[in-house]
Amino acid sequence: MQSAFEPLYFNNALRLSVFYLDTDRYLCDMRNPEETKGAILHHAGSLFNLQGYKATSIRNITEATGYTKGAIYRHFKNKEKLEEQSLVYLMGIMFEKLRIQIKEQQTASDKLKAIIYFFESYVTKSPIKGGCPLLNVAIEADDNSPHLRKKAHAILEVLKESIITILANGITFSQLRKNIDKEYYATVIIASLEGAIMMSKLSRTNHDIRIIIKHLEATIKTIEN
Repeated sequence: MQSAFEPLYFNNALRLSVFYLDTDRYLCDMRNPEETKGAILHHAGSLFNLQGYKATSIRNITEATGYTKGAIYRHFKNKEKLEEQSLVYLMGIMFEKLRIQIKEQQTASDKLKAIIYFFESYVTKSPIKGGCPLLNVAIEADDNSPHLRKKAHAILEVLKESIITILANGITFSQLRKNIDKEYYATVIIASLEGAIMMSKLSRTNHDIRIIIKHLEATIKTIEN
């Protein structure tokens, strides 16, 4: 049963192994398809997030993984599918780290603050090399990459609905005001954080994200009971 204030779990598509998260090396038996696929996603995801999806070639991925092009295409129909699943893999790692931090908090306000502090870490000490995968895709995806844009939008909606769930549970347990517009605040939180990450990334300082953190802390205060 979902506990009070805990966000929606990030569906089966995002329940991905983080076995390869803490190491650039892997021990992988070709007879184990899941481990092979996980190794490919680990290295491809890292390259995509650091270099960009368009700039990363299959050759780059074969060199990083040690697998042949044919071996990669046994697990992924084409580069587009690999790009999509790599994004899901990266966001699965991000969401699991975020879920743990949210779960440690007891009130709706503290859970919302856990979210904003987690996103602040993308500027000060990014938990994933290359920064926020969702923001990176949002910047890169255009009309020539509808598959990535569609996948990124679906993941964004998961994050938004999770914040809405925290807000709804906060209202239910009389920790937040009853008349708040949940969708409005969820959108403001996400848009503010992602925009501040982009600005701080360009300036190479945490000045902009700190301004937004202070603003969101004050905003959360205004909706507390």
